[in-house]
Amino acid sequence: MINTHPNIVIIGGGAGGLELASKLGQKLGKSQRANITLIDKNRTHIWKPLLHEVATGSLDTSLDGVSYSAHAATHGFQFILGEFIKLDTNDQTISLKQHNDDNGKVLLPERTLHYDKLIIAIGSISNDFNTPGVAEHCYFLDSQQQAERFQHALLNSFTRVHQNSSGEQSSQSNSLSIAIVGGGATGVELSAELIHVSGLLKHYGLSEFKSTQLRIHLIEAGPTILPALPKRISDAARRELLNLGIQVLENTRISEANQHGFVTAEGEEIAADLMLWAAGVKVADFIKSIDGLEFNRSNQVLVDPYLQAKGVEHVYVLGDASACEQSDGSFVPPRAQAAHQMASNLASNIVAELNGKAKTPFKYKDHGSLVNLSRFSAVGSLMGNLTNNSMFIEGKLARLMYVSLYRMHQNAIHGPLKTMALWLCEKLMRSVRPKMKLH
Repeated sequence: MINTHPNIVIIGGGAGGLELASKLGQKLGKSQRANITLIDKNRTHIWKPLLHEVATGSLDTSLDGVSYSAHAATHGFQFILGEFIKLDTNDQTISLKQHNDDNGKVLLPERTLHYDKLIIAIGSISNDFNTPGVAEHCYFLDSQQQAERFQHALLNSFTRVHQNSSGEQSSQSNSLSIAIVGGGATGVELSAELIHVSGLLKHYGLSEFKSTQLRIHLIEAGPTILPALPKRISDAARRELLNLGIQVLENTRISEANQHGFVTAEGEEIAADLMLWAAGVKVADFIKSIDGLEFNRSNQVLVDPYLQAKGVEHVYVLGDASACEQSDGSFVPPRAQAAHQMASNLASNIVAELNGKAKTPFKYKDHGSLVNLSRFSAVGSLMGNLTNNSMFIEGKLARLMYVSLYRMHQNAIHGPLKTMALWLCEKLMRSVRPKMKLH
């Protein structure tokens, strides 16, 4: 028998989790047909595809982030600050880690929450494949905190080069070398964004820094960058990056990272002042400690066509954390558009189940892929399934389409009126705030 007020708990406020909480809050929370709870270890939401802009200072999280608490208050759900550490599928409870403040004082004790339906939407992180030295010497872009940490180091590096260029320091101190491992969308987009922000420095007191002093190495172990996308997109992106002066190293596997840079499998050294790892995708290792769930090699949870964890009742998984097999035997790729589609499907199915109606199995629809090369260009293909990724676009049209993806995400969580208001506010703010974050 279904509880008249079931507890629906969503862990993870990323693209899929926040969209699902917003939809269920509007449909069930506001009418008090269910208690909707969203849990995240952060207080604000940033769309993950934009983390490379946070890392370069192009995006200011204090202005562009979504406060979970404020959003929950107006969308019919409850937000709880906490980090998921344990799941008991028999008692239908989850445990949240003790939360300390910056001084180490206990802010929130370890807590246990009961659920009637649980949705795990914890996303994915980069996979360093246990490469020696990577965890100690590299930056990552898996969270807002990591992106901001890189941004602070980047700004300090720009300042160092500027200061040394105005004096008589060694030539090595007068340059900045950045090495990025991973030629996927994150690595490609970050490379172009770094070139863009380096060109803005002269407007903000760092006039001694010249673009020729910045060297960027984009390193990909496979035969081509953007390996998951059609060859035409990869070729166009490579061409644009080379035109920007970025050194693209394909078929280059990293065997070690140290304080001086990367070492390739052939023993060659790639010197770097800043090293960033954006290769591989996996779910955080702690998830494998949960009994009853089935996993693949990337720690993704195997789910059935309705996104329910195989062999476990009342537990669903969406987004990058789920391994959902499609009719052709392939698995749904870990993309933002997949998380969006899963959130819509699961929201409809939960409402349908409460109304005694049949559920609809999830079917992924590839709407194409777009890669943003900062303000310089964008490349991609549209309507992936319909055109077999043959509708190739680039330049201003592709960039316009890329920006529209973010607007679609905003629309999914805010609705059309607030999305339009946010767009207008952003237009006004651009006229009064710096084009990059300088702190």
